[in-house]
Amino acid sequence: MISDDPQSYIQGVLARDRRVLAKTITLIESSLPAHQEMARIIIDRLVPYAGKAVRLGITGVPGVGKSTFIESLGTILVRKGHQVAVLAVDPSSKRSGGSVLADKTRMEKLAVEKSAFIRPSPSGDILGGVARKTQETMMVCEAAGFDVMIVETVGVGQSETAVASMVDFFLVLMIAGAGDELQGIKKGILELADAVVVNKADGDNIEKTEFTRKQYDSALRFLAPSSPSWTPPVMTCSALEMVGIEKIWEIVLDHRKKLLATGELEANRKRQAVDWMWSLIKEGLKKRFYQNPDVKKMLPKIAKEVENGTTASALAASRLLFFLDKMHSV
Repeated sequence: MISDDPQSYIQGVLARDRRVLAKTITLIESSLPAHQEMARIIIDRLVPYAGKAVRLGITGVPGVGKSTFIESLGTILVRKGHQVAVLAVDPSSKRSGGSVLADKTRMEKLAVEKSAFIRPSPSGDILGGVARKTQETMMVCEAAGFDVMIVETVGVGQSETAVASMVDFFLVLMIAGAGDELQGIKKGILELADAVVVNKADGDNIEKTEFTRKQYDSALRFLAPSSPSWTPPVMTCSALEMVGIEKIWEIVLDHRKKLLATGELEANRKRQAVDWMWSLIKEGLKKRFYQNPDVKKMLPKIAKEVENGTTASALAASRLLFFLDKMHSV
C-alpha cells in the first residue's frame, strides 16, 4: 500500500528505513500520474541530502561476470565500513515489459549484508537497459546514507553512454579467450571508459588475461581520454577469487581525488544534471505527442500515405508537428 503523504517517505528515507526506501523507489518507478507527481515532490526535497556518494558504473559483455565482480567489490567495501547500494538494471521483455530481476539471487552474499542494498529494476523501453528512473533512485539512496552507488548495466552497446552520463567512474569489464580479443567492443565505449578490467584471471586463464590486457592497453593509447587529468588504466582481476579487486577500488578513489582537485568532478555532475533534464524533456514531449487525441486520429492515415509513397516522410512529420504548433497557438 502506497501512502499519499510525501513527508512520510522523506522522513523514512532520511531515517534509513529500508522498507520505506524500497517503497519510495517503487513510487518513483510507477507510471501512474499521481505517483509520478508525488515522486517529484519527494525527490525535490531529498536533493539537498544527496550527491556525496561515489558513483560507479559497470558494464561488460555477457558472461564477463559482472554480478560476481560487483558482489566481490561490494563485500570488500562493506567490510571497509561503506554503505553500498547496487542498482542492477535487468533486460525487459519487449512484449510484456517484464524483467528477470535475478540479481539478488546472483549476489546472495551481498544481498544479506546489512550495509548493502540491491535494487533490480526493469529497463523498460529505454535504449540499452538503463532504467528511466535510475538517476532519481540513485539520489534517493544517497539521501538514505549510501556512500557508494554501483550501477550495473545489461551489457556493452551503443546505449551504455547513458550509464557513463550518470556516474563518476565508468568501468568496462572484459574477458579473455572469446575469439576476437577485442570482442567487437565499440570504439565509443572505450572512449568513455575510466578503466578497463579483464576479469577471470585465475587458474589456467591467467596468461590469456594478461595477453588480453596488453591488447586493450595498446588500443587505449590511440584514443583520447575522457579527462585531461586521467589516463585510463587496464588491469586484470579474478572476481571469483577476489584477487585484484581492492586495487581497482584504489584506482576509483585515485580518479575521484584527481577530479576533485581540478574541479572536474563538480563540473561533470552539473553537466550530467542538465543533460538528464533534457533527456526527461525529450521523453515527456514524445509521450505527450503520442497521447494527443488529434495526433492519434491523424497518425494512422498519414502513416499509411507514407507507406504507400503518396506522402514524403519529411512532409508527413512536418504536418503532424506543425498541426500541434497550430493547436497550441490558438
